[in-house]
Amino acid sequence: MLQYTIKRLLLVIPTFFLISLLIFVVLNVAPGRPGAGSQNDGGESSNQQQKESFRIFKEQFNLDKPILVNTRWALETADVRELLVTAHKLEGDVTAAERVDAEVDLDDFGNYLVKHLVVLLDDSNPEVQRLAAATLVSAAQLRFVSERRADPLEARRVNREISKANESVKTWTWPEGAPAEQQAAVSASWKDWYTTNEGNYTWTGSERVDAFFFDTRFAKYWSNLIHLDFGISTADRRPVFETVMGKLKYSLSLTMVATLLAYFIAVPIGVFSAYRQGTRLDTAVTVMLFVMYSLPTFFTGTVLLRLLTEGEPFAWFPTGDFQTMSSAPWTTWDRLKDIVWHLVLPMATYTSVSLATLSRYARAGVIEVIRADYIRTARAKGLSEPVVIIKHAVRNGMIPILTLLGGLLPALIAGSVVIEVVFNIPGMGQYIFNAIGARDYNAVMAVLLTSSFLALIGILVSDLSYAFVDPRISFD
Repeated sequence: MLQYTIKRLLLVIPTFFLISLLIFVVLNVAPGRPGAGSQNDGGESSNQQQKESFRIFKEQFNLDKPILVNTRWALETADVRELLVTAHKLEGDVTAAERVDAEVDLDDFGNYLVKHLVVLLDDSNPEVQRLAAATLVSAAQLRFVSERRADPLEARRVNREISKANESVKTWTWPEGAPAEQQAAVSASWKDWYTTNEGNYTWTGSERVDAFFFDTRFAKYWSNLIHLDFGISTADRRPVFETVMGKLKYSLSLTMVATLLAYFIAVPIGVFSAYRQGTRLDTAVTVMLFVMYSLPTFFTGTVLLRLLTEGEPFAWFPTGDFQTMSSAPWTTWDRLKDIVWHLVLPMATYTSVSLATLSRYARAGVIEVIRADYIRTARAKGLSEPVVIIKHAVRNGMIPILTLLGGLLPALIAGSVVIEVVFNIPGMGQYIFNAIGARDYNAVMAVLLTSSFLALIGILVSDLSYAFVDPRISFD
């Protein structure tokens, strides 16, 4: 058993890595980018400030980096010239989509463009020269140092120096129609600057290999994840881990109680239905559970809200939220009663579908076992019917129920999206629902990865529990 457990735990590591890779790729190739909607048309100065803010925003969250592998160091000067020409429609017919893609690439490629843009300062097309100088202003910007896992004072000191260096080059551009002397002076400034800083914008062979694998969004994310750092929310700029911990109590209060309630009710119903198989009572229970299973949770929740909270016919329960928001001093007992009263309808909705599913599994498991030879042997030995059913049939018939334990842990943590949205409970389900709408990748990743890890552990616990209910199963 111990050897099997160790092997399974070791298998969790590569499995979790592949799951994180799949989730990360799906999220990052989905349409839309966080923060892109904040850009709008305004004056030229306003647009420039917004672009600069958006550039810094992308750098903070590594959204300007490629997803899995980085080959930007292999760019040629001709490739960069083509991006400038396409982004500003200097030559030929360019579609709107091609122009947008070229603008995004010029924004994201950053430091990888610098050495090519310096060469393009001597291009035969004067407009390309001007655009190369303008693009150099953003491409040459050094990235700020994160304060999250470094000494904050030292990081701030370094960032002040970086800010000064970045400010020194922001005026090295010229407007359309500028005199040749001004253009030549700006170009000379850039070339002198590049001669001094060339080492920051060229890469050796080993540095290219390092950039290929590690200068990517996925690598940066995992470099944080191995320190149990889920990053910063792109929506509210708060640490995701702290927010998740704050939401966890709401989902656990709902799902844990509802799940335990569903098991305590469903297993006896399933056993009773299996024992009375084929009777009218079994048929009635089966029909009732089938109806419960068929009703989607959002429909059940909406009906309960309409019938029991809005006065037609009864207004017994609150319409939503986790508890009453009041500034009046409450005792602990009063607060607990208020929370329970708020959770009655959500738990009833959550339990209804779980109850129907679990009872069907319990019924099927007991029916399969109750026909076995050792059950007939137990009866022939003179054991009472309750002992035969409870001690022998039910114990071995619970294997289908134990299989469902694999999904129990992630369900407890992740909550129920539909129920929490319908009843306005600020738990993990509503959190991930809002995070998806806001394209808050770090928040979505945190919830999905936590659920995935707990699912892997839950499957292991489910497999190990088989040996406890059925002595014939051994993992040695």
